[in-house]
Amino acid sequence: MTRPSTPPILSELRSASSPASQVAALRALKNEVIGHEQKKEMWVGLGVLAPIARILNTHKGNGKRRHRDVNSSTNRSKQRGGRSDEEEARLQAIIIVGSLAHGGPAYVSPIFSGLVISPLLALLSPSESSSRLVLNALKSLNAVADSLFLAHSDHDASEDGLLNLLYTEQHLSTIASLLLQTSPLLAAQQQIALTAALISKTCRDEHHRAMLAHTGVLEALAVRLASFVVATGCSLNPSNGGSKHIGDIAPATSRSRISPILEAIGAIIQHSKTRAIQFLNAPAFTSVFQKPDADGTASYEKKPPVWGPNASNVVNIRQAPPSAIDILIPPLPSTHFRSSLAPNSNFPPLGALGSSSKQTQTSRSFSSAIEVIQSQGLEFIEEEESPLIAWLLYIARIENEVTGLMAAWVLAILYRHGLTKRGREAAFALLIVPSLVRMLDKDLKPFSDASNTYDTSVLTSPGRLIKEQAPSVLAMLAANSLEIQKAAADAGAIKKLSQLLKESYDEMPANSCAALWTPESSTSRHPEGRDDGSTLGPAGVSATAYHVMRLREAVLIALANIASDKDEYRRAIIDNGVVPFVIKTLRPEESDPTAQANGQIEGTSRYRRAFTGNCRDAILAACGAARALSRSVSTLRTSLMDAGLPAPLFVLIKSQDMELQIAATAVVTNLVLHFSPMREAIIEAGALKILCEHAHSMNAILRLNSVWALKHVVLDASNAIKMNCLEELGPGWLKQMINNDVDTSNHATMSRSGDREDGSSTPIRMSTPNAAGEQVDLLNAVEEDSRESSQDVEEDGEEDLKMADSIGALSRAELDRKLYSHSSSGRGPISEPAGLTGRRRSSQPALTDELAIQQQGLDFIRNLICGSGASDMIEHIFRELGQEKLFELLAAKLRPRVFNAFNRERRSSENGVRHVQPQTDIIVSVCYIVVHIAAGSTRQRQLLISQTELLKLIVPLFSHPSKDVRACCLWIVINLTWIDDASDNMNCKARARELMKLGVYEKLEHMEHDADLDCRERARTASNQMSTLLRL
Repeated sequence: MTRPSTPPILSELRSASSPASQVAALRALKNEVIGHEQKKEMWVGLGVLAPIARILNTHKGNGKRRHRDVNSSTNRSKQRGGRSDEEEARLQAIIIVGSLAHGGPAYVSPIFSGLVISPLLALLSPSESSSRLVLNALKSLNAVADSLFLAHSDHDASEDGLLNLLYTEQHLSTIASLLLQTSPLLAAQQQIALTAALISKTCRDEHHRAMLAHTGVLEALAVRLASFVVATGCSLNPSNGGSKHIGDIAPATSRSRISPILEAIGAIIQHSKTRAIQFLNAPAFTSVFQKPDADGTASYEKKPPVWGPNASNVVNIRQAPPSAIDILIPPLPSTHFRSSLAPNSNFPPLGALGSSSKQTQTSRSFSSAIEVIQSQGLEFIEEEESPLIAWLLYIARIENEVTGLMAAWVLAILYRHGLTKRGREAAFALLIVPSLVRMLDKDLKPFSDASNTYDTSVLTSPGRLIKEQAPSVLAMLAANSLEIQKAAADAGAIKKLSQLLKESYDEMPANSCAALWTPESSTSRHPEGRDDGSTLGPAGVSATAYHVMRLREAVLIALANIASDKDEYRRAIIDNGVVPFVIKTLRPEESDPTAQANGQIEGTSRYRRAFTGNCRDAILAACGAARALSRSVSTLRTSLMDAGLPAPLFVLIKSQDMELQIAATAVVTNLVLHFSPMREAIIEAGALKILCEHAHSMNAILRLNSVWALKHVVLDASNAIKMNCLEELGPGWLKQMINNDVDTSNHATMSRSGDREDGSSTPIRMSTPNAAGEQVDLLNAVEEDSRESSQDVEEDGEEDLKMADSIGALSRAELDRKLYSHSSSGRGPISEPAGLTGRRRSSQPALTDELAIQQQGLDFIRNLICGSGASDMIEHIFRELGQEKLFELLAAKLRPRVFNAFNRERRSSENGVRHVQPQTDIIVSVCYIVVHIAAGSTRQRQLLISQTELLKLIVPLFSHPSKDVRACCLWIVINLTWIDDASDNMNCKARARELMKLGVYEKLEHMEHDADLDCRERARTASNQMSTLLRL
């Protein structure tokens, strides 16, 4: 079929006979493409974007408006009429680009290749372009950003793409100037709202957020938010007379929109406490919340609403003290109890899984914030809280659903960053959580006025936005907070979230992914080798499918966080029939081979795929939910087993995607506990070999998860499985993994097998920032509600340890990982670091990933040598690791490490040297290995008592601040002085005498008055055994 001759419209655009004829051609083209998918595809294929780009580029410098002050009301008449033909041509071209962008993700590639983005960005300057040009350019750029979310392929790296071109100092300065406009005119307010929307849609990674903070955009957003504070009459500045200006901050008007401002602020500060502090300390808030004189008095008056499409009465506070804004918030019961997170819980709370460590996922996905913040422990500021917190809480309660949701999101971010006072947790539980749960109602009719945000994108429609983001905000608040978890459960969140998850699997409308017929094949329409903007890109997914994926992700994260602590909440989730849908969500996306063969997926923008599986973020969220549910013994034995959880996990654990491997391994860690009915099936399916391979991974988080899982595999396993596991892991690798010195520059080089150290092996540096996840560290625990339990030494003789929390999770930028380091908090977040998890005693420093791996390696050895056949396994360990090398390794972990504070090299001099004491968790793991050896055969006990250097390091630990460490030391003495039979009597007395020489007996006498009851009883037992042997 021969292609028709060039259409007259295209000929006129390429070589216009006159400016007026060019404008007429553009108007004709606009009328053809708007609302007509086939015409859009046809014109793009004909190469219409190239002449459009040239028309837009005519702006450069010579297209400046004679009236530069767009904000001046005296120029309104000039802006509405009298446009030149050149300006009208640019306006029509901009509208055409926006219409093509609305065609979907397939048009992103030709728009980028057609070099249209750069001239669009150049048109944003209010000083050089008319108000109408700026406004329509913003609309078109927002349409392009929307299609980027639906694109199936990654366009972020494109040199001519929106993200690379927008995030430069030049264009970000223009963005800041747009936000700082003070004109009350509708056009200016629309520009501000659309600029904020563009920020939230494109702010995808750490680099973008840092640039927005550095170039003044974050400060400009603070100015815009401060204008709403002034408009509501809540300013604490004595000069505020209600609607008067405060310094350079004019009050917001009825045409101003707050929700886009809040969303943009949240996108910038969500992954960085530093930026959140920068935001709260912005000069605009310093001015608005300026403290009045001590003798100032507060006056209150009702005033009508002055901004936003919906109205509500507000209280005008004049010359009020900082706490006066709290008057607007309903009083809470003074005795409201905040449930603290129990540091000794066997099952520390799970954090929500985030997307990817690359931080390139959709910036509007609130799960990204969760992934970073939620692993952090709950912190609260002791100093004075910013008055903005109380104001946001007020706005979250009185405004429409979208505005209230955005305010709640910003509050949740500040809360997770530890920038709120302690009492706010109760306010969130009683005032915010019920509102969020109401937003989940199926019959909710949100305020849907399109002018609410001035953004007409289907992706930001109020109904979809609320359903996607309300669960995410709820999840952020509920992470590691028993009080908020209870408030959510009491408000009916579990039932509503469960229903939303089920509805996400309803069949999509037929028109959401149907392809329109075209007589041409994809090959003829898109010849290879052309990259001039005339070739459509991948079709991506439909807006409906995108919404469904985000909805599943948000709901699963919320359910996981609510169920992270209480078994009753897990049971409620299971009773609502959620488990089968969690399993379904674990299935990865699958392309339709028939459609792909016919060229439909790559060939036409009008074929928008609906997922036959799930995207990675949804799968990660499902892994988080499965991990939360698997923390219950009863759930492991029934619901998860019946639903067939192991099958999809086994597929994921072998995935080529590192994040999926990490998440799936984290779930497997809970499924291979000795009381799990799925344990044998998982081992028989070959998981042991895969876990050992993952334990050699270059990724620290995957190594940590894998070693953790192996620790559970060998607990109460047969000696054959234990020996096989040790062989697969590699004795040499295990030794170097445990002995890795994280503070020295001389990192061990470990070979893949772990048994050789040569120059050919790939060096593994295990000092990556901690990104934790959460796993159950039930070394011998079975009872979930048991916080401490002692067992007879013959069966393992040890107190259950709480899960050390740790691991996992997934993702954040290097800077934010440092900010969330456990040195400042135990949270969890682990987010880092530690991950999805855990609560630690405030006095106990959190482990880095490297130390956490060392701890799990030690616990792996500990579980190898306990249970039936322990003596045989001890001998096997001696042979494989080396008898003397093992004892030296244990002694090394108990010695304080000495490092040079400047160049990190060891030195004998005291100058510039620092001493690093071993971590408590490491000490406990080492001591329990010694406990098991002390419970072994006579030969093994005699060998242990001869390790004088090791025992000398243990003696001071009898006075350790941790009762867990002191209890371990007592079990060592009890085991060494226990008489198995008459033949061991003389050896036992000899061991007692050696302990006496080391000063152990004096330590026992002192510990008979220990503050801990368990330690006192164990001390008396050990003292009596030694006294009997020595006849004291």
